[in-house]
Amino acid sequence: MSKYKISIKNFFGHLHTVNEHRFKVFCLCCRVGIPFQGLIHDLSKYSPEEFWESVKYYQGDYSPIRNCKQENGYSRAWLHHKGRNKHHYEYWYDYAANEVAPIMPFKYYLELVCDTLAAGMTYQGEKWDHHYQLKYWNRVKDKAIMHPKMFELLDRTYTDLSEKGLKIVLKKKYLKDLYDQYTK
Repeated sequence: MSKYKISIKNFFGHLHTVNEHRFKVFCLCCRVGIPFQGLIHDLSKYSPEEFWESVKYYQGDYSPIRNCKQENGYSRAWLHHKGRNKHHYEYWYDYAANEVAPIMPFKYYLELVCDTLAAGMTYQGEKWDHHYQLKYWNRVKDKAIMHPKMFELLDRTYTDLSEKGLKIVLKKKYLKDLYDQYTK
C-alpha cells in the first residue's frame, strides 16, 4: 500500500507551489523580455493528468514527480508535462530522428533558464542563492540527453549565474550572446 495519498492539505499545498513557481517564472521571463511565455508557462500542470498525480506525491520541498518515479518507476505527469512544454530539453529528444536532440530555439532556452531558477527559488525558499542552480545542474547533468552545444550552453549559463549573479546574467542580451556563442 502506498504511503502517498490525495488529501486536502496536499491539494492546497501543491496548488500553492505551482502558483508560486509560475509567478516567479513570469517575473523572471519579464526580465528577459518574454512576458507572454512567462504568463502561459506550465499551464499543463493544472491538467488532471499532471495535477492529481502531483497532489498525491506532494511533500513541499521538491518536485512530487521524484516520489512518483521512486514508487512506480515512472511518472505519467512528467511524461505528459515534458511532451507539452518546449522549455524542457527533454521535449526536444527523439531517439528515432536523424538529429536525436536538436538545439532548442532561443526563446525556449530563455524560458528554461527562468524555469530552473524559479524552481530552485520556490523549493529552496530563503536558502536559495545564485550558486544553487549550478550545484543542482552539476548533480543532474550526467543524466541529461541533449545536443552537446545545448549542454555546453547550460553549463556556461549556470556557471556564469553562480560567478556573476542574476543582475548581470539574467538579461536578454547577455543570454542571447551566450546562446549565439555556443550554438552557432
